[in-house]
Amino acid sequence: MSFSLPDLPYAHDALAAKGMSRETLEFHHDLHHKAYVDNGNKLIAGTEWEGKTLEAIITGTYNKTAVAQNGIFNNISQLWNHNQFWEMMGPGASAMPGALEKALVESFGSVAEFKTQFAAAGAGQFGSGWCWLVKDADGSLKVTKTENGVNPLCFGQTALLGCDVWEHSYYIDYRNKRPAYLTNFLDNLVNWENVASRM
Repeated sequence: MSFSLPDLPYAHDALAAKGMSRETLEFHHDLHHKAYVDNGNKLIAGTEWEGKTLEAIITGTYNKTAVAQNGIFNNISQLWNHNQFWEMMGPGASAMPGALEKALVESFGSVAEFKTQFAAAGAGQFGSGWCWLVKDADGSLKVTKTENGVNPLCFGQTALLGCDVWEHSYYIDYRNKRPAYLTNFLDNLVNWENVASRM
């Protein structure tokens, strides 16, 4: 069984009015995400990982002591990350469900403080990577950041919200202004119903 590139859950131009252009989605989804799918399939072919789930491959190939991860992990983890990323955004207005708002207030003091910490994690991630809102095994919520394609599955956490801070995610629309991209992501792009459903 090989993996395939999932369709976007909306049209390529559906997020343009909210700060993510058609061109960005064409490059990011159609080229970058597809490359992770294609390379991942090639790398797992004929190995013990062929036929396994994305999650099993990610947790099975992540090496917590390695400075750099291997090719299978890098591509399969980025495939999974992007599958989540598209679903965590949406073109319509998205009100934050009450249960999620309550959990954020309990964990961070306010929704505004959560957004501040999330944006700071993304802006402070040196080089390529992701920032996350995660649920730990004990049920607590926290903001984290990971390098390259590493994701919360590697640490036994549930990813509630993730933002890609690789340059291919924002450079067409924001050039080198990563903080502006993160602010717009939180204020205009997040599908909060999707985030709440992951709790």
